Amino acid sequence: MLRSDARDNRDRTLEAARELFADLGLAVTMRDIARKAGVGPATVYRRFPTKQHLVVEVFTDEMRVCRAIVDDACADPDPWRGFRTVVEELTALNVENRAFVEVFLAGGADVEMLADHRADLVRELAGLAARAQAVGALRRDFVIDDLVLVLLAARALSSARSADPAAAARRLAALAIDAFRTSDVNGALPPAPRLTTIVQQL
Repeated sequence: MLRSDARDNRDRTLEAARELFADLGLAVTMRDIARKAGVGPATVYRRFPTKQHLVVEVFTDEMRVCRAIVDDACADPDPWRGFRTVVEELTALNVENRAFVEVFLAGGADVEMLADHRADLVRELAGLAARAQAVGALRRDFVIDDLVLVLLAARALSSARSADPAAAARRLAALAIDAFRTSDVNGALPPAPRLTTIVQQL
């Protein structure tokens, strides 16, 4: 059981980390987090021995939200509707937190402890996409990297000088969904970039 002052320091550290990761991504340092939390670096390291431990603590909740989005979409009897929901909600989540894509993508020592969570999510998304393709709604040449590409593009919206980044995210998601939809006028796509090592392992 933590003493009340130790618990307060831990809570302030986590809150500071959430805000800095959301605004600036994972590049922030432990000293940055300590400064924003109003505690000494030693206090931060006492609770979180490495930055990786702090990242995992902060993003466990984010990954839980992400998993709920994906699970609900996969449970939808209409796979195309479920796929659209994933695009819309993950794009919105990404705009709210700049570090989301960094955590979602494989690689980087700071997030490797979440690798199993990411791999499970990508497998679920791949299954959902396959079902949407099977009913003829999602274009046949879609690959999961295309969804990651949209998330990477949405990431910039959080730092853009937009009065309403959430509205911009909705617009981007709608444009992406329209591009993903099967159509008689779909043109051939260039080769898909490999944006996550998870996709290569599936």
